[in-house]
Amino acid sequence: MERLREIYEKQIRPQLQQRFGYRNVNQIPKLEKVVVNMSVGEAIANPKALDAAVSELAAITGQRPIVTKAKKSIAAFKLREGMNIGAKVTLRGDRMYVFVDKLFNVVLPRIRDFRGLPAKSFDGRGNYNLGLREQLVFPEINFDKVDKTRGMDVTIVTSAKTDEEASEFLTAMGLPLQKATR
Repeated sequence: MERLREIYEKQIRPQLQQRFGYRNVNQIPKLEKVVVNMSVGEAIANPKALDAAVSELAAITGQRPIVTKAKKSIAAFKLREGMNIGAKVTLRGDRMYVFVDKLFNVVLPRIRDFRGLPAKSFDGRGNYNLGLREQLVFPEINFDKVDKTRGMDVTIVTSAKTDEEASEFLTAMGLPLQKATR
């Protein structure tokens, strides 16, 4: 069993049940999925750039990404509907827990001048969104083989109903949130 899932089931679930007074174990917030999205703008002019992004995303997540296509044509960007424009991975189950554990404990501390993630990045429904500026912070990426640094969006979807519950849950899981300064 994954380390983070074991911590969740043995320590975090009882702690959250007592803190919020849940009567049913199914009310306790849990991770549902993690979506990692990488947009590749230069894929319009250079389709080979998308191949590199797909292989890097596969190395980072341990799962083959799907290629996303443009929904609308935008003439100013020379973008046509249906063109390949990015890649995304939806992680569930064991891979999700491994990725979240790696993200919280290895990747985020490697970011230069990291002081924590903003607490305002919750979406109002208990989900958290964060953006990474470069893929080089992941240990799987070889710095010498990277042609261009690309950012990515990570969405952590939880079953929490409110941002307060999600914040408490993800902080207990290890999400390094900034302290609110007033």
